[in-house]
Amino acid sequence: MRVSIVIPVYDSPVLEELADSIEAVFRTRPEDDYEIVFVDDRSPDPGIWPTLVRLSEERERVRAIQLTRNFGQQAATLCGLREASGEAVVTLDDDFQHDPADIPKLLAHADRDIVIGQFERKRHSPFKRLTSRIKGYFDRILIGKPRGIQLSSFRLLGRTVVDGVLSIRTPHPFLPALMFHVSKDVVGVPVGHGARRGGRSGYTLRKLFRVFSNLLFNNSSLVLRLVGGVGVTFAAVSFLLAAVVVYRKIVHGIEVQGWTSLFATLLLIGGLLLVSLGVVGEYLLRIIESSENRPTYLVRRRLGFPEEHR
Repeated sequence: MRVSIVIPVYDSPVLEELADSIEAVFRTRPEDDYEIVFVDDRSPDPGIWPTLVRLSEERERVRAIQLTRNFGQQAATLCGLREASGEAVVTLDDDFQHDPADIPKLLAHADRDIVIGQFERKRHSPFKRLTSRIKGYFDRILIGKPRGIQLSSFRLLGRTVVDGVLSIRTPHPFLPALMFHVSKDVVGVPVGHGARRGGRSGYTLRKLFRVFSNLLFNNSSLVLRLVGGVGVTFAAVSFLLAAVVVYRKIVHGIEVQGWTSLFATLLLIGGLLLVSLGVVGEYLLRIIESSENRPTYLVRRRLGFPEEHR
């Protein structure tokens, strides 16, 4: 079997050590062919790309791709999937939090469409664990993540899933949503979770919020449905209250008193209308971006690929 290892890169100082570890794994699996595809997501560290250039020149199985700017981990991984040629594609992080020695555990289930590494003990910060737990709850609701499956970027995708994911055009990709849209044949495999070996996480609070907003607005209509439901509920309550007011006026001659309640009602309805307009506007902006066919990423350079691939 031919296996592609896709690694989005952002300021990692251990790329050579990572390549050594992956090559050591496949030396024990001579029956498998493999390639390593590094995707530099425009790292701020000026030494990253020269390191990848050297690795692609010195090592036959290393490919290097440089994006024109920082598009984010999801887009960089999607770029690697498009460039990968393997029957099975393994994605992992660039900082040894995913141990390459666990790759055979994923390959043991290569007959499944999706294999996800499940961390036996997480080494994330308390804040990262909290945000992951919250996002995991929404993953089940919004993208149909199967119960008992813990998402991570250490995963194996079969060629059918890779091709299916690449056929979906979106300027704001969220890979788990694309994967589960293509197939629900998924299995979790226990793996280790290592400490970060240098470098820094590319996920700031702002980027985490952007990923979460992409999950909400690009991969689900939940927010729009909630706003619609709230609007219908308030409309029904308003009609009911209006009927009560008219009834009391006609039958009992009682008029509703009080400017405070009137202003409170107007402010509440006005606020709901503004929130609704904001949500609808967000959806419209993303529809416009999709209709403009904006590329998810742009590649500046490719190195190490065979001539026929180019």
